[in-house]
Amino acid sequence: MKFTIQLASVFTVVASIANAVPVVERDAGITDPQVLNYALTLEHLEAAFYKEGLAKFSAADFKAAGYPDWTYGRLGQIYDHEAAHVKFLTTALQAAGAQAVEACMYKFPISDIKSFVSLAATLESVGSTAYTGGAAFITNKDYLTAAASILTVEGRHTAWINSAILHAAAWDTAFQTPLGLNPVYTLAAQFITSCPDGNAASLPTLKAYPALAIEGKPGSTGKLTFSAQNDGPLFVAFVSGISAPVFQPIQKGNKVAIPADLRGYVFAFVTSSNGTLDDASTVAGPAILDVVFDSRGHVA
Repeated sequence: MKFTIQLASVFTVVASIANAVPVVERDAGITDPQVLNYALTLEHLEAAFYKEGLAKFSAADFKAAGYPDWTYGRLGQIYDHEAAHVKFLTTALQAAGAQAVEACMYKFPISDIKSFVSLAATLESVGSTAYTGGAAFITNKDYLTAAASILTVEGRHTAWINSAILHAAAWDTAFQTPLGLNPVYTLAAQFITSCPDGNAASLPTLKAYPALAIEGKPGSTGKLTFSAQNDGPLFVAFVSGISAPVFQPIQKGNKVAIPADLRGYVFAFVTSSNGTLDDASTVAGPAILDVVFDSRGHVA
């Protein structure tokens, strides 16, 4: 009896956590091939990013910039992984009789090696959140297993870049943040200049939210920059892990109190609701707040 009660308590906690998972709205009309093409769109972007950066900078450039000798080679291995993901997803879609999306045209803000490494960390983190959130849309167990296999590798890329190269924490919190299709597409769209005309027909309906930028640290008053207009009061939803979003009212001058306990990659949304974060309530975002913390958990 005691075991049964304890097990029931565990299920209650898990259920409450599942209900708190933010910004992942399941649409029954989305098909598995569409979800795979959504993943392929992101893999095309990542592969193109690494290909461009590794062609622009040499191993000698990395060494001259103060990075260890092995940095260029390891980043080359990550490029190989992303290219393998592109090939795998393309082959899987074609085998299922579906049209695979092609690569788009991109513009990455890579001015030097530091900006390349920083953006690599961001893209890998977004990739991990995309696969975590995208799992809710997959019905075929074989596809779900394949996506999980890619997810773990993306997570390792994130951990390696953050710890080995940037000398920061290899993780954010105890749980990976799951983001839905539109929030991830919003983050990816800023690097996409154009796509083949046929791609849209193979993807779920996607929309990019208006841009948002946030400046500040946890425990301080942050400054927001966004152009979207909305009648009525606005709030910022801070999303981290699988806990429910933390909502803070936007103050005069587009300022907001940033919660003091945030760590790692945090996603911020401007929303018209003080308790709900979904497509209908999102006004702008997400913006990424990268909260670097040391081994004692203190913000750097």
